Amino acid sequence: MIESSRILLRPWQDNDAKALYKYASDPIIGERAGWPPHQSVEKSLEIIRTVFHNDTTWAIVLKETGEAIGAMGYMPDCPLNLPAREGEPLVGYWVGKPYWNRGICTEALQLMLDYIRKGTNYKSLISSHYTDNPASGRVMEKCGFIPTGETAVDDTLFDGAQHVMRILRLEL
Repeated sequence: MIESSRILLRPWQDNDAKALYKYASDPIIGERAGWPPHQSVEKSLEIIRTVFHNDTTWAIVLKETGEAIGAMGYMPDCPLNLPAREGEPLVGYWVGKPYWNRGICTEALQLMLDYIRKGTNYKSLISSHYTDNPASGRVMEKCGFIPTGETAVDDTLFDGAQHVMRILRLEL
């Protein structure tokens, strides 16, 4: 578990499925993150047991309520067609719409970056965001990521269409 005064990052649990569905069923969340909205609590539970079941993906939990309100994580290898260096992890995150513009993603990303710096040998990280979601880029930049350009990617996880992604990198 990784924590600050108001949030903690912890592994996803089966009993988070209802909260995950509550936020991940909002079409705008998946659209901005590149995946389809969740259609049921059961689908959210399946995501927890498969996609989120690893050592590098955490629930963002609001300490005040104990509720999972988003996700933070990295993939050890970049699975997207981005200009990643060999072995460079891809960072990703999202938070439920009621928690936008409260600094929670920035706080969670900083917590994860501190964890990565202390516990891994990675030299750099790559991340991206759709150009029509500049708020995500601002989160990255606040945490030290530097824009490196843009690329068009086929979004096979969401709608299959081609989207322009802004690429950012953080040297550790």
